[in-house]
Amino acid sequence: MLGHGERMSISGFSPQLRVVLGPTNTGKTHLAMERLLAHQSGMIGLPLRLLARETYDRCLRGDFGRVHKADIALITGEEKILPPKARYFICTTEAMPISREVEFVAIDECQLATDEERGHVFTDRILHARGTAETILLGAATMAPILQQLLDAPTIETRARFSSLSWGGAHKLSRLPRRSAIAAFSADNVYAIAEIIRQQRGGAAVVMGGLSPRTRNAQVAMYQSGEVDFLVATDAIGMGLNMDVDHVAFAQTRKFDGRRHRELSAAELAQIAGRAGRHQSDGSFGVTADLPPFEEPLIEQIEMHEFEPVKGLYWRNPNLDFTSLEALLLSLEKSAPRPGLMRAPIADDMQAAKMLSRDPATLDRLSDEMRVRLFWQVAQIPDFRKTTMGEHSALIGDVFGFVSDGEGHIPESWMADRIERCDVAEGDLDTLSTRLAHIRTWTYIAQRNDWLADTQHWQDASRKVEERLSDALHMKLIGQFVDRKTSALMRRLVGKEEVVAEIEANGDILIAGEYMGRLKGLHVERDPRLKAAPGGTARAAVEKAVGEALRMRAQAISLAADNALSLSDQGEIVWDNGGDKAVIGHVQISSAQEGDKLAYLAPQALLVADETLTGEIRSQAQTRLTDWLRFQLSQNLEALKGLQNAELTGLARGLAFQLLEHKGVLARRDIADLLGKLDQDLRATLRQCGVRFGFYHVFMPALLKPAAAKWLALLSLVEDNAQRVLRDQKPRPIGETLALLPSAGLTSSAPEKLPAWFYRAAGFYTCRARVIRFDMLERLADIIRPLLTENRDGFEANEAMMSIMGCGAEELADILTALGYQPHEVAPAEKTTNGSAASPTEEQPEEKPDAETEAEVAEEEITKTPDTSEEEEQAKVKIIWRPAPRNAQAGKAGKARGGKGRAQNRTSDKSSNRNAAKSAGKKTNRSSTKKSSPRTHRKPADPTSPFAVLKQLQERANKQDEA
Repeated sequence: MLGHGERMSISGFSPQLRVVLGPTNTGKTHLAMERLLAHQSGMIGLPLRLLARETYDRCLRGDFGRVHKADIALITGEEKILPPKARYFICTTEAMPISREVEFVAIDECQLATDEERGHVFTDRILHARGTAETILLGAATMAPILQQLLDAPTIETRARFSSLSWGGAHKLSRLPRRSAIAAFSADNVYAIAEIIRQQRGGAAVVMGGLSPRTRNAQVAMYQSGEVDFLVATDAIGMGLNMDVDHVAFAQTRKFDGRRHRELSAAELAQIAGRAGRHQSDGSFGVTADLPPFEEPLIEQIEMHEFEPVKGLYWRNPNLDFTSLEALLLSLEKSAPRPGLMRAPIADDMQAAKMLSRDPATLDRLSDEMRVRLFWQVAQIPDFRKTTMGEHSALIGDVFGFVSDGEGHIPESWMADRIERCDVAEGDLDTLSTRLAHIRTWTYIAQRNDWLADTQHWQDASRKVEERLSDALHMKLIGQFVDRKTSALMRRLVGKEEVVAEIEANGDILIAGEYMGRLKGLHVERDPRLKAAPGGTARAAVEKAVGEALRMRAQAISLAADNALSLSDQGEIVWDNGGDKAVIGHVQISSAQEGDKLAYLAPQALLVADETLTGEIRSQAQTRLTDWLRFQLSQNLEALKGLQNAELTGLARGLAFQLLEHKGVLARRDIADLLGKLDQDLRATLRQCGVRFGFYHVFMPALLKPAAAKWLALLSLVEDNAQRVLRDQKPRPIGETLALLPSAGLTSSAPEKLPAWFYRAAGFYTCRARVIRFDMLERLADIIRPLLTENRDGFEANEAMMSIMGCGAEELADILTALGYQPHEVAPAEKTTNGSAASPTEEQPEEKPDAETEAEVAEEEITKTPDTSEEEEQAKVKIIWRPAPRNAQAGKAGKARGGKGRAQNRTSDKSSNRNAAKSAGKKTNRSSTKKSSPRTHRKPADPTSPFAVLKQLQERANKQDEA
């Protein structure tokens, strides 16, 4: 920032000086901006960084004329947008680069020269800032006499308001007219009023000088858009912020100006009241109910814009002596040189300089004029934090110590630590506001190009933190002081004596056209924020309309046709109400205890309805849903219901009951004893009920149809979830779990991470490699049975088996093993004729080779001589499958019932099968490079070893592919 001694050069020019005075809403700022853009270059000084930012944004929008973004600069103490070839500068008054020569200069709100804290800066600009072609001073009419006295024959223009301003009386906050601004002069009062407005009128925007431009703009935009109809603000709104305000209500007339509490002058009150009425729209002003009404003389002054003229401006010596700190302080205390100027009170920068003049460390650094100038620049850091003068002076001393030592830069670690402390977007309003005040200080420091080694980095860092805090504060203000639903409702209920809620065809609940909730089926989504008295009236209207609608809908459901109801994949009952589909119930299995395994055949419907729907009409609707659900079950699970209702006796009845308990499927080996006692007549009776006695399972083919399988899977999930809830376990998601089952039409697929009981309910047998539909297993048995009849020694796996199972050789081996078959290696010499072959159930277990012998066999398979062809190798060993001995199958069944033993057995078997498949899949060219060696004597290969089980299948598949 430039010092006060630097002046704008005007040599060789006779610039025009215009003074344009008048109350608010006279278009003074708009005139100045139009004149600025009419010149080749120019700058304007504005009283607030908020107003500077707003004017910059409006300039970019083209509100004052066409101009390119690259030609406009924004300069404030905390924000700098400076294109390299900028021609127009929009600044705060303190930040104006007055040493830059431009054609046009404007100073807005010149009456602030009477401010005790900032007045001397405005006075300096009034007296010395000039454009080479034109200068305009803007302000209140009270400045006319003093400007005529201090300036050389200026041209004074007086402008009248575009609209009238009149007294509007006193109003309670609950009775304020819409589009009102309430003025208060402390953060506590602003927040308290905003909370009352939220409760009674829906919400308010908040504008205070301490807000960041980003937060203030967001709050103003919320008000301007009509989202809220009220604005609570400090006197910051009196400085030219453009908003559509119809009425200004004063909640206070006293403020703390930094030194003392005092009453606002008539001119200051008029400046704020003048925000009411824009352009040709008239405005009004008044007070809130807890403040005494203005006296008639004061009201007349504000309405007529007639106030006591300003008699003097605050002044501070701009020609400072930097030879020493003592000389600097003496020059700052110089008396005003002429009438009309008053020496300004001691400001923060001067107080800090005086306090640091007693600090030996600071005095040691003030060795020359350059150091004193640097010290004065640092002393002008604003006290945004509003701390004690001791704390503020300590900050200035620290910064001066950094910039006057070594390379003259503030350490990055020091800067990073302070910015990082602010970078926390959580907290209440006061906490966020405090952090914003602190980050403003570090942003100001970052704007000084000569104080930091990497100014651009720290400018970006501080700006990002300020933006995050600004957004967080804005959202906090909205969350605390805006009830959007109530606000919108109140706007529509203006002047209405009776509040009536309406429910549209799509279920939207409206009051005066405002969305207040939704009726979806029998469920009501209410607006939870209608808490105040007006909201209570609205809530009563909503409850009345919703109660009638719920009763009518429940009655319609109790009489609904079957085709109006459907069951979703989530186990939800959906009601189609004339194209508007809604969930009105869930499938529920009432008894999930171990003792009642047939409860799934009598499910109930749990009505999903608002708690206000009670009585007989609710029971009727729920009964209708339960009846529909059970009818749908009887249609889709007709085979099971038929078996349940069949007149069976004895063993047939027992078997039927077990089938019902296990949802229509039983492993044959688990009921071998029962089947052995079941004669053909009883079997025929069960077949008439849809039961099939398969080779591996006893099951009901009708249940394998997609609709029936889906119903059984859904009911099994509902039943299991009920049990999981009893065990305090998380229920399985029904829709997502059902989606993992094989698609309709698939008879085999790779397994998902689903329990075996769930696959079984859907009609699938599970093993490690595949899940196979039960009827496909019977087709596999149909292929195996004639092979075993032809050769009782065993059968060879073939392509037809793999085709039916939809799998490869390795997976087929896993399936056969799971079904109770064992692989054997058989040499051709050992093969017997059909007539002399021994029965698999009569053969004795062969002696198994030890691990070393098996390793030798595997090694020879890999290192076989190159002159041995595949046909010869295949002729030597043949893999056949034989049913396991009865005791082995019984053992497997026992392990299956035990769970863990069967899994371990499968893991062991499949590991051997995979090793055999890997050995069989070795390419022959790997061994073709090895020299043949004479065979050594070794033990013959174990024909029951699974080592080469899959090799044969793999080789056959390869040969078929080659053919």
